[in-house]
Amino acid sequence: MIRRLGIAVLCTLGLVASASAVASKTTPVKAANTATALFAGGCFWCIEADFEKLPGVIGAESGYTAGTKSNPTYEQVSAGGTGHTEAVRVTYEPGKVSYAQLVEFFWRHIDPTVKDKQFCDSGNQYRSGIYWQNAAERAIAESSRDALLSSGKFKVIHTEIVAATTFYPAEEYHQDYYKKNPIRYAYYRKGCGRDARVQQLWGNK
Repeated sequence: MIRRLGIAVLCTLGLVASASAVASKTTPVKAANTATALFAGGCFWCIEADFEKLPGVIGAESGYTAGTKSNPTYEQVSAGGTGHTEAVRVTYEPGKVSYAQLVEFFWRHIDPTVKDKQFCDSGNQYRSGIYWQNAAERAIAESSRDALLSSGKFKVIHTEIVAATTFYPAEEYHQDYYKKNPIRYAYYRKGCGRDARVQQLWGNK
């Protein structure tokens, strides 16, 4: 298994300098015509990159959620003692993409058949999840999961669907990692087998 922690440590020690010319990522301003959604799909570098390619998504922010410790650090979450999972907060335009479409997109970019892991990353901090913020989101997420199970495609789905709790943005060097460090990101993603497994599960999305 590729150790992302080692990559992140290298980043903090000097690789950030190579990205100094890249503008710092700022959380998109939530205007009246935008909304947010919370998802966890393993490595937040990867799920952030996936969502930011979806039309109607303004941006995705890497962070931590569904845990017990306030203001957790990457090192604390990675150690597995805070209860958090790596997640993304997606800011989107409901007039261009619906919450239901976000949920369907999410399923097709993760492996819902495994518990407490995603691809090469293992541990409770890499569990997958959909974190609803109101009754409508809960109904959409649960209905989508139930439809997948009823279809017979999967015998079991381990992705948790629970009420959203506090989302803590990850450290700046994690934001837009795939843009700041494209070579290292591509090496990690391919080595982790993410796209190969997604293709195996879902075919052409």
